[in-house]
Amino acid sequence: MSGRKDLNLIRNIGIMAHIDAGKTTTTERILYYTGKTHRIGEVDDGAATMDWMEQEKERGITITSAATTCFWRDCQINIIDTPGHVDFTIEVERSLRVLDGAVALFCAVGGVEPQSETVWQQADKYHVPRVAYINKMDRVGADFIRTVKEMNEKFSIKCIPVQIPAGQGELFAGIIDLISLSLRVYHDETLGETFTDYPIPDDLKDITLKAREEMLEAVSEFDDVLLDKFLHEKTVEAEDIRRAIRKAVIKCARVPVLCGSSFRNRGVQALLDAIVDYLPAPNDLPPVQGFSPDGKKQLQRKADPSEPVTALAFKIQSDSHSGRLCYLRIYSGEMKQGTAILNPNSGIKERVARILQMHSNKRADVELASTGDIVAVIGFRKTTTGDTLCDPKHPIILETMKFPEPVIFVAIEPRSKADQDKLGDALQRLQEEDPTFKVRMNEETGQTIISGMGELHLEILIDRMIREFNVQANIGRPSVAFKETITEAVEAEGKFIRQSGGKGQYGHVWIKVEPSDNGTVFKFENKIIGATIPKEYIPYIEKGIREAMSNGAIAGYPMTGIKATLFNGSYHEVDSTEIAYQIAASQALQEAARKAKPVILEPVMDVEVVCPEIYMGNVVGDLNQRRGKIMGMVPRINVQVIKAVVPLSEMFGYATALRNLSQGRGSYTMQFLKYAPLPREVAGKMFANIMYV
Repeated sequence: MSGRKDLNLIRNIGIMAHIDAGKTTTTERILYYTGKTHRIGEVDDGAATMDWMEQEKERGITITSAATTCFWRDCQINIIDTPGHVDFTIEVERSLRVLDGAVALFCAVGGVEPQSETVWQQADKYHVPRVAYINKMDRVGADFIRTVKEMNEKFSIKCIPVQIPAGQGELFAGIIDLISLSLRVYHDETLGETFTDYPIPDDLKDITLKAREEMLEAVSEFDDVLLDKFLHEKTVEAEDIRRAIRKAVIKCARVPVLCGSSFRNRGVQALLDAIVDYLPAPNDLPPVQGFSPDGKKQLQRKADPSEPVTALAFKIQSDSHSGRLCYLRIYSGEMKQGTAILNPNSGIKERVARILQMHSNKRADVELASTGDIVAVIGFRKTTTGDTLCDPKHPIILETMKFPEPVIFVAIEPRSKADQDKLGDALQRLQEEDPTFKVRMNEETGQTIISGMGELHLEILIDRMIREFNVQANIGRPSVAFKETITEAVEAEGKFIRQSGGKGQYGHVWIKVEPSDNGTVFKFENKIIGATIPKEYIPYIEKGIREAMSNGAIAGYPMTGIKATLFNGSYHEVDSTEIAYQIAASQALQEAARKAKPVILEPVMDVEVVCPEIYMGNVVGDLNQRRGKIMGMVPRINVQVIKAVVPLSEMFGYATALRNLSQGRGSYTMQFLKYAPLPREVAGKMFANIMYV
């Protein structure tokens, strides 16, 4: 790596999709065709390069995002292969935050599946330019046109085919390129490494010319030269089209759609060409935005090695050999081994002990990392996911990442005193790695409670504790992470007065609590006028309210969706203290919560079930019994897709139930949708000894 390299020849990309759409299989082909590996590793054999964890090999799924670097047409491509399972959505979120472009994979049979929509929305949130690749064109039931139609119906960015398949399913013979107007047929005997380009067959000419016309119409507005040629029916050069597509992609205005079959080694080289031709280099994008450490001044950094160094930590990984690895995306400047760098989020200086270029779980030492690079650094002790690292003389804080709240938890108890020490270490390191994994103590029972995004998420983490950290522990049954909120606006008084001759304690507040606008966040507003309560006590009043929200009025679940307004109170010149106001505010919140008609909230999931039509009645009936609300049914070839909204508490063990209902032929996906009020009659059954106030 060198600071003098041409930024135009760097692509930082991620591969994202629904589970089982073929992300890792596609990445394996990319590594093979770019010469990074000398054999193709298959997911089904547990030999995929990017799925290096034991759990990934056993289950045939990607759990953690893995980074690697390869070269194609003189271009350095830094790739992050992300998981498709919704329980590991944080891996996708944090990867997209630091990438310049993405390849969105779709299954030609399944079309736009739920997690495809989720990752697409995540890419929208970070304005990530992307190309689409419709995989599995060789499968029975593959339908390119239907999948593109679904993409255009469900996504806000227009998706334009730049290739179309020559045949589908068992008849999938090759790929027609609408830009060069040629049919490419890959040679099976060379694992698709070689191919032959033929003229378009007569029987496919009409459909090809129609698709090309639609492509030109959709992208010509982004390039004046192409628009002029297209309107005046002049000869259009391939370079004109590629230039227009590139401009449209970088603006996030169009998504070129390619097709192929990665498993059959067809179409991956064309996808690599599209990554180089259409996805942006670091200097194609606007400068990265940030703020001064005091938050008052907006700053920016250009993608330029001569600018002050600025990087974002997007992943922490515990490594048995090297200790703590911190993955960085470098947005500007250069980072040298052995130098000190500032973490402005904590104000601490960290030392860059070693810089590593990663290839899955293998690594190579480098002395210098420059603008556009994605590297891992050893030596950072206090840096966490989302922290900025920068030049101490030019501090800047980049926008941090927001992580979803966990929705499921289990109790965990070490089996021996030795296990207790190991458990504490394991939990701390796993929490550093995964911001969606939370640990807390239940003060009443003394149990350790771990929470995460789903059953599989916690299962994998517990498995890692046993294998990597050698912890033996008893695990409780999974439970739902309920919350509480209020439904009415009320006012309440909190007083904490202790006077014992000398200096006492005095805190007195009046607060108004009401449901917050969006029902999920906490807001605090100070409306004290004059010196009724001195300003220095206000933060402690807010702290007291926040602390009280950890125990709800009905069942002691954490409270959410509350706006608290401090509007009155009083002050004692001698006895008033920070702790007194904190306790008074806590008491006021608890009193208000009891009076404000509190309700229990439960996590509700977006569920999509795919099953043969013959079993549809059984599946729908079962979802209704689980308090599910059917949102729609969509027929697909030989199967029905049932969309429903179902409370998480009713979905434990659903995989087994669905197998029984559909004789093993049904599958489902589930992701968190929102928190919703738990019906009174259900709350009465779940919490027999608890009454709504």
